[in-house]
Amino acid sequence: MSFDDRQRGQETKFQLDQDLEFKAQARRAKLVGLWAAGLMGLDGDAADQYAKSVVVADLEEAGTEDLFRKIRADLDQQAVQLSDHQIRAKMEEALAEARISVKAGT
Repeated sequence: MSFDDRQRGQETKFQLDQDLEFKAQARRAKLVGLWAAGLMGLDGDAADQYAKSVVVADLEEAGTEDLFRKIRADLDQQAVQLSDHQIRAKMEEALAEARISVKAGT
């Protein structure tokens, strides 16, 4: 295998890994959105719409702070009592679950 072939293979793997991570982060936002919707008493279409709004909010900037701020503000507005740590822990748990799901292709 030539150096160029190996380099192209590595670039392809890197791109695939990036695509999978993007999908996992979007799925994490949806999972966290559905979780928060449940805490706020939303279900069915209302919960789905809220989860979609969380996914959109997560695309506002790089990192997780946009996602955290959206969830924190919405839970506070609905008087749902959770610590920042509990929200962040749920975000990490959802990301781990999303990565497994994305890698499995489900």
